[in-house]
Amino acid sequence: QVQLVESGGGLVQAGGSLRLSCAASGRTLRTYVMGWFRQAPGKEREFVAAISWSVGSTSYAGSVKGRFTISRDSAKTAVYLQMNSLKPEDTAVYYCAGRGSPAFTYDARGYDYWGQGTQVTVSS
Repeated sequence: QVQLVESGGGLVQAGGSLRLSCAASGRTLRTYVMGWFRQAPGKEREFVAAISWSVGSTSYAGSVKGRFTISRDSAKTAVYLQMNSLKPEDTAVYYCAGRGSPAFTYDARGYDYWGQGTQVTVSS
């Protein structure tokens, strides 16, 4: 099994920054791609960013491209999401997820392991 634990969420003013962390433990060799998703109240969970453990290839949602940066620890122990120029519409619970396939996907159903989420609130 793979355990994922997010941290780093909080309250920040618009234009500010936050750095989310996802600590990965257990059988992390079962994962090839790590992703960040978010879910706002009353909305579906949406893709934010993803990264491959091996070569560090990345993919971003259009709404965060240029503002957010995903990175990983090459030892497969942590994934990070640096969020800059935050907007009120970025407010959501952010989830870390692990995928047991090397192919990228934006679909949350394609991820096998999930963390419990961390709240990010951006005030205007």
